Amino acid sequence: MTDALTVTRNDEAHRYEIHVDDELGGFLEFRPAGEGRVVLPHTEVDPAFKGRGLGSALASDALADLARRGDSIIPSCPFVAHYLRENDVPGLIIEWPEDHDAADSADPSEPA
Repeated sequence: MTDALTVTRNDEAHRYEIHVDDELGGFLEFRPAGEGRVVLPHTEVDPAFKGRGLGSALASDALADLARRGDSIIPSCPFVAHYLRENDVPGLIIEWPEDHDAADSADPSEPA
């Protein structure tokens, strides 16, 4: 039997959440950054669910939702930046951080 994965947007907590059946498995934080712009600062997956692809499933659904909304995103989270370098998200507008490339600053211990 496979676990049911569900991604939802939690506007109160400013994050997208992924649930494994009824249990919170991880989240991708977002914060508004002006008109139609959203910063994605952090992604986290519960260690109990590591290695099951939750981070990628979460990023895929969250980024697709942001593209549908017409928001441009600023990927300051190293996990999201890495995901975007390897995956195309149709219609997504990306504003890469100017001060440094988030993907190059990825910390191997980043909990995503």
